[in-house]
Amino acid sequence: MNDSQYHELVDEIFIELEDALDVCEADIDCESAGGILTLIFQNKTKIIINKQPPLHQIWVATKFNGHHFNHQDGKWIDERTGAEFWSFMDDAASKQAETDVHFR
Repeated sequence: MNDSQYHELVDEIFIELEDALDVCEADIDCESAGGILTLIFQNKTKIIINKQPPLHQIWVATKFNGHHFNHQDGKWIDERTGAEFWSFMDDAASKQAETDVHFR
């Protein structure tokens, strides 16, 4: 994957997350700036998702820990746990929102 492809893929994820928040039943705000998307929950906790262009990764910091996702076979996979990005995000956001959250 080249840099241009990487940025396109991550930008698509950021847009999809922002669009999903618009219709999400949980009250989650978001801020986007400089390659960082911050999800802000009603209980004041945050999930921070940021681009890591030199590594072609997506890094996600939750209230509980951090994760690094690599693009593999058309999906973003957590290098430590093997979790797929969207499944991981549903679980992480549900824990922090203290209610079921589904982005897809």
